[in-house]
Amino acid sequence: MGDNTYTLKSPVMGTFYRASSPGGPALAEVGQEIRDSDVLCVIESMKIFTELRSEVSGTVKQILVENEEPVMKNQDIMIIEKS
Repeated sequence: MGDNTYTLKSPVMGTFYRASSPGGPALAEVGQEIRDSDVLCVIESMKIFTELRSEVSGTVKQILVENEEPVMKNQDIMIIEKS
């Protein structure tokens, strides 16, 4: 993507979750303004849950993975337009 975007990548292979608990609200939505260090999603790998945090402030432009979908290490998860 361009210089004005940040791509959140999965640090591990596992299962992608948009919420921190079953039935809970999504941590990030397309169009949502986020800040550096906001939790955007959770990856579960071998019963260990890892919160993925943004490294930039900006707006969520795309969520590239469906809830409860398996992800690979270094797979693109979200695209954020930096503010």
